Amino acid sequence: MTAAAGLFDERGVDVPLEEIARRAGVSIGTLYNHFPNRGELLDAVLPDWVAEVDRLAKAALADPDPWRGFAGFMDGLFGIQARNRSMNDAIARTPVGPVDVVGECGHTGGVLESVVNRARAAGALRPDFGAGDLVTMIGAMSKAIAMANGDDAVWRRYLGFMLDGLRANGSRGES
Repeated sequence: MTAAAGLFDERGVDVPLEEIARRAGVSIGTLYNHFPNRGELLDAVLPDWVAEVDRLAKAALADPDPWRGFAGFMDGLFGIQARNRSMNDAIARTPVGPVDVVGECGHTGGVLESVVNRARAAGALRPDFGAGDLVTMIGAMSKAIAMANGDDAVWRRYLGFMLDGLRANGSRGES
């Protein structure tokens, strides 16, 4: 799993399974005995990602300022995508490729909903914005992250535009 996680991070989710086996020092047969397909291998690697998203959500929900919590969650979520090429590549696919990271991670939908609902209920977030909209924004931001080519300032600029448009009270630039 360590070899898979490292190669997924470096090269994306389409890295050949033979290369993962080689880096792990096992035969491809041994890899297939433990993980019959790429999706199951990715599932085994995803818990760390899910745990990181959970930590971000807990921090957002604990923040006394619902807007700051929401904006921090967004920044942290996109920061994870920017650091993890495989995750970002898989999210950026249209149509979804052989491994649908968002689809594999059903747990994350409830986390997104809780963060969005809290900010919306507090009147900090536009009332017409929902968790489904955030899923769409995650996909859109994955493209900006990919085009940023490692420059966090680029995707953070687009995040600022998004946050300005999402804030309920109309004030801008206060993320």
